[in-house]
Amino acid sequence: MTTIALSTMYAQQKRFDDGEAFARYAAEAGYDAIEVSHSTSEEKLRQILDCGALPVTSIHQPAPHVELPGRKSNADLNIASTNEREQSRAMQHALRSIEWAAKAGATALVVHLGEVDMAWSGTEAELYRLFRQHGITSNRAAEARAEMETRRAEAAPANLEAARAALEQLVEAARPHGIVIGLENRLQYHQIPLPDESLALLAGFSTAEAGHWHDTGHGEVLDRLGFLPHQEWFDKLGDHLVGAHVHDVRAVLDHRAPGTAQLDWPMVTAGLASLEAITLEIDQREPDEAVREAPAFLRSVGFA
Repeated sequence: MTTIALSTMYAQQKRFDDGEAFARYAAEAGYDAIEVSHSTSEEKLRQILDCGALPVTSIHQPAPHVELPGRKSNADLNIASTNEREQSRAMQHALRSIEWAAKAGATALVVHLGEVDMAWSGTEAELYRLFRQHGITSNRAAEARAEMETRRAEAAPANLEAARAALEQLVEAARPHGIVIGLENRLQYHQIPLPDESLALLAGFSTAEAGHWHDTGHGEVLDRLGFLPHQEWFDKLGDHLVGAHVHDVRAVLDHRAPGTAQLDWPMVTAGLASLEAITLEIDQREPDEAVREAPAFLRSVGFA
């Protein structure tokens, strides 16, 4: 039977200020395990581990959450930065996540491997606006995508070089603990990796060391914005698959509870069929009833 974990993304609400309360909720709701997200404080992480209500099967780098000067957090650091100081700080937090994964007995570290340094926000915001106005297939949308693709291709090589160096360090640190590095596909087009980039980054690593961690919402949103088909991730990286974040997508809003929106579940279940475990990353504002019903829904669509 597929192991279904609940991410502590859902724990970011008042009733779960105590990590033990969340762990016991997840167990009572029918989940088999917990993933500790990068929005989770060290205190809450410790409470989850100490209570022992459910096993922690994965840690999402850069957990635990740390506030940084300038109203930023450690999740804002670019591990693929060409700025040595920023890249070094990002690596420190990522390596600390591996230490926590080892303490927790987790078998996987989910990694955000950074982003391409490029001007992007205005153009991407325009694509979201065009989607809402039913103009995502318009000439203007095609121009906006082409503009972002050109900027990204020009800027990407230096950041990808830094990303590969970071991945090598993470694999080296995780290997003695039997922890696999799951390289997650991201929500925004300027973020690393795209499918072919992931193939290049993972070259030379076994799936016991590093592989593709598939996020269903991220893949679907990039598809709906017109960048690349969701199926492409499965076609190119199916042999490298080591884990998944599973959530539904309403329009271009991801992290919805499975079964409450419009994801192509036959495609997703077929693409993730090789996995023995998945994690549900559900937004903390989703209804309690939907979170409780999600495991049964997923088993009904093929995660048996």
